Amino acid sequence: MLMVVDIGNTNIVVGLFHETDLVVDWRLYTDPRRTDDEYASTLRSLFRDSGIAPGTIEKTVVSSVVPSLNDTFFRMIEKLTGKAPVHVGPAMYSLLPVRVPESAVHEIGTDLVCDAVAAYTRYKSACIVVDFGTALTFTAIGFDGEIRGVAITPGLGTAVKALFRDTAQLPSVPLEIPPSSLGTNTTHSIQSGVVLGYAGLVESLVGRMRADLGTEAPVIATGGLSHVLEPIVSVFDSTDQGLTLEGLRLIASIVPDRQG
Repeated sequence: MLMVVDIGNTNIVVGLFHETDLVVDWRLYTDPRRTDDEYASTLRSLFRDSGIAPGTIEKTVVSSVVPSLNDTFFRMIEKLTGKAPVHVGPAMYSLLPVRVPESAVHEIGTDLVCDAVAAYTRYKSACIVVDFGTALTFTAIGFDGEIRGVAITPGLGTAVKALFRDTAQLPSVPLEIPPSSLGTNTTHSIQSGVVLGYAGLVESLVGRMRADLGTEAPVIATGGLSHVLEPIVSVFDSTDQGLTLEGLRLIASIVPDRQG
């Protein structure tokens, strides 16, 4: 069995694959203050509740955009499974079906590389991945598999939290589609600005990327908050919450066990 781990700024997503099938996935809060023993205890409970023994894990592949957690999580994985994990990073990029430009090798997030691997493997042509995380990212892949560029903006949750944190009277509101763009109370006004505003942002930026790619590239939405905008954004060809995990699975099938 394969374990894949996507360490993000807000959540850590762990998935278990049997061959190509995702058997189970778990979502944990990202907390750099937790120790490897604390994370190990949490995962042991999740394994036990799922009826899966950690000893059945033959390989683990990790993508992380939180460097301060890397050593903690790598130690935890080795304690849990008895095997050192594979860390997605620049040393393996030459083996992948997508090409990371030399200028971006040490800058692009490994989660975006995983997204690109999964999307390009699916379409085998130009495509765009819109990933709704702590940051909202747009990754454009060319016909030849080269990652042509990335756009980054604050995520929906980040935008709402910033309004709540940095203003005196605006509340924290749920990320839901308002009944109208004409907000008649504070909650609906914020939802109109953030949710409907971001829908326009996504459609506009995808249009610009398609123009720069020179093709009506298919668009895949992914990430924990992709479901919020899916009903009102017209440019999504598909939504796949597990795209990053699928990219990690594909990378696991390509790279040696200790490559990083």
